[in-house]
Amino acid sequence: MLETIVNIAKTAGKEILAIYETADFGVEMKADDSPLTRADLAAHHVIVDALAEQFPAIPVLSEESTALDYAVRQNWQQYFLVDPLDGTKEFIARNGEFTVNIALIKQQAPVLGVVHVPVTGVTYSGDVERQQALKETPEGRVSIAARVVDQKANGELMVVGSRRHGSEALDDLVSRLRTRFNEVQLTSMGSSLKLCLVAEGKADFYPRLAPTCEWDTAAAHAVVLAAGGAVLDEYFEPLRYNTKAELLNPNFLVIGDIEADWKKWLS
Repeated sequence: MLETIVNIAKTAGKEILAIYETADFGVEMKADDSPLTRADLAAHHVIVDALAEQFPAIPVLSEESTALDYAVRQNWQQYFLVDPLDGTKEFIARNGEFTVNIALIKQQAPVLGVVHVPVTGVTYSGDVERQQALKETPEGRVSIAARVVDQKANGELMVVGSRRHGSEALDDLVSRLRTRFNEVQLTSMGSSLKLCLVAEGKADFYPRLAPTCEWDTAAAHAVVLAAGGAVLDEYFEPLRYNTKAELLNPNFLVIGDIEADWKKWLS
């Protein structure tokens, strides 16, 4: 199943790139004031149609799907959760930091996830049950894993934040960490790539203190889990999916080293 999902994500990525190379993205504004482009819709149709053909018994919820009532969704034991083009603002800005995201959710948790980066051809994938996380580039495929934070060795912590959603709360959090570590480096990036940086050990921590939807995180969440990390709410409980009518996530923390004393460091 995971290989099939990888191939579907890559096909959607090609559709996105075809539009990325044109002058007109066909930008519209949705009811929540977020942008929608021809690329979002093209990728949506590729993914939804392919998943329905390959896995007809599993329902699909995409960001661009018609809204489904929670009375229907709450009975799903498993389903695909899709963001056809995560980082539409980055797509419009032409900075390459946008992704295709496909996750399989079972019992309110992601168990498979694929994050494809059309511009670079990089694909992250995670199989949580097998604890296998991979990064595929044009040069080949390698295993990835979250890294251990060694506070005593070099006192360095790598933090990644949102390119477009900085906040005083994030600044306060980073300030607290700087009392615990000799050096805290903060880098900004768009889309679900922030979670993938934690999964591959290029960052230790990603605090999200601004609104997101469940399709924004699910695929990369699976990659983080498969790589040995965790995605937790502000009470340090695992982030869950399809538990309520609204599809908004609470604020959350993405950590690579699950044995580290994050509660102490963030207090």
